[in-house]
Order: sequence, then C-alpha cells, then structure tokens
Amino acid sequence: MKKLLIILMFATIFTSASCKNKLPTTKITIERADKTTIDVIAEIAKTPEERNYGFMNRKKIPDGTGMIFIFKQDQILSFWMKNTPHPLSIAYIDSKGKIRNIFDMTPYSLSSVVSTVSVRYALEVPQGWFKNNNIQVGDTISLDFLQ
Repeated sequence: MKKLLIILMFATIFTSASCKNKLPTTKITIERADKTTIDVIAEIAKTPEERNYGFMNRKKIPDGTGMIFIFKQDQILSFWMKNTPHPLSIAYIDSKGKIRNIFDMTPYSLSSVVSTVSVRYALEVPQGWFKNNNIQVGDTISLDFLQ
C-alpha cells in the first residue's frame, strides 16, 4: 500500500510539473476577412492535464504568442481564469477553423467564459491582441498545425 501511495505521489508531481513548463509550439496563421494574414506562435495543449493547466501562474505572455487548446470533438467549451494572473482574450474556433466567438477574460476570475456554439478549438492570447490585430468573428485559422 505504501508503494502505491509513493507511486501515485510521484505521478501527480510529474504530471503537475510537466504542465507548468512551456508546451511545444506551432505557428498558427489567421486569415482576416480582407484575406490578409497574421501569425501567432501558440503552445499546444491537447491532453486533459495540459488543457486544465493552460496559462495558470504565468505572469507574462508575450505579444504574438498564445495557447491553442485542442479537443477531440465539437462541444460547448467553458474556460475560466483560476490562478491566471495575465489578462487574456479567447477565440472559440469551430472544426473548420472559423472563429465563432472572441471574449476578454479577467485575471483570477472564476466566472465561466462559455462558447455560444459547439467548437473544437480555443485560442488564448494576451488580452487585446485580437482587437489590436483586427481579428474578428468570422476570420479563420489554418488547421495545418494538426498535421
């Protein structure tokens, strides 16, 4: 029994520690309605642990970077800002790459920010990045990063 507890403790520490570090990144290209594009370098959160931890405890998220959350199926998504000190904006994106919602999120807030339709992806960036780069609902992201 003691061995099992020790193994579980180390597994928990390893999983928790691995999510605190930066995740692998990919370049995501966003195409605006006017056909111009802009890139964001996004960390990839695809496991439940990575998605649950997200940007928690990150004090600085540089402009032009973010995190893409990948889910296996379309669903209504809900995010919060628990233990997240940096203000963020989130785009909810459908399975075809179309941005369906963009919301600003408040640091440390436990309020849910919910997509209005079923989506497959969420892209978090520093708050204001979408607005400052003229990214709007209806714009699309390239799904090349999935390969």
